[in-house]
Amino acid sequence: MSNKVINTNNAPAAIGPYSQAIQAGNGMLFVSGQIPVNPANGEIPEGIEAQTKQVLENLGAILKEAGYSFNDVCKTTCLLSSMDNFVAMNEVYSQYFKETLPARAAFAVVKLPKDVLVEIEAIAYKTTGTSLHCEGINNETLNLSTK
Repeated sequence: MSNKVINTNNAPAAIGPYSQAIQAGNGMLFVSGQIPVNPANGEIPEGIEAQTKQVLENLGAILKEAGYSFNDVCKTTCLLSSMDNFVAMNEVYSQYFKETLPARAAFAVVKLPKDVLVEIEAIAYKTTGTSLHCEGINNETLNLSTK
C-alpha cells in the first residue's frame, strides 16, 4: 500500500513544500490545512463567514478529487485568528457537516498564513475494499475487561 498525492486546480495550490492531500493505502485521506484563497482568482474574501465558506469549498474540492465527501470526514482541526470568530465559524461549518459530525479541535493561533482568519485541516476515511481481520480479538485478548 502506497500513498497517493491528491491535487486539484479547484483548490488553491500549496504555498509551501507539502501536498493538498495524501491518500493512504488504507482508505485514510489527510487534507492539509486550507485557507480561504479563491483558486480561480487568488483573492481572499473579507470576514469570518466568507472566509470559512471559502475554506470549506476548498476542502470539499480536495475531498471530491480524491473520491470522498464531507460525510467521510472523521476529524477536523480548525485554526482561528481569534476565538471571537468561533461562533460565526461554527455557523458556516455546520452547513457543510450535516449527516456525520466529525470529531474536532479548534484553536486560536497567533497568526495564520496570508493573515487569514481561519484555516481548517481534515482527516477522512473510506473503506478501500480490503478488510481487516480481527478474529480472536476480544476484551480478554486486549485486556479491556472491566474487572
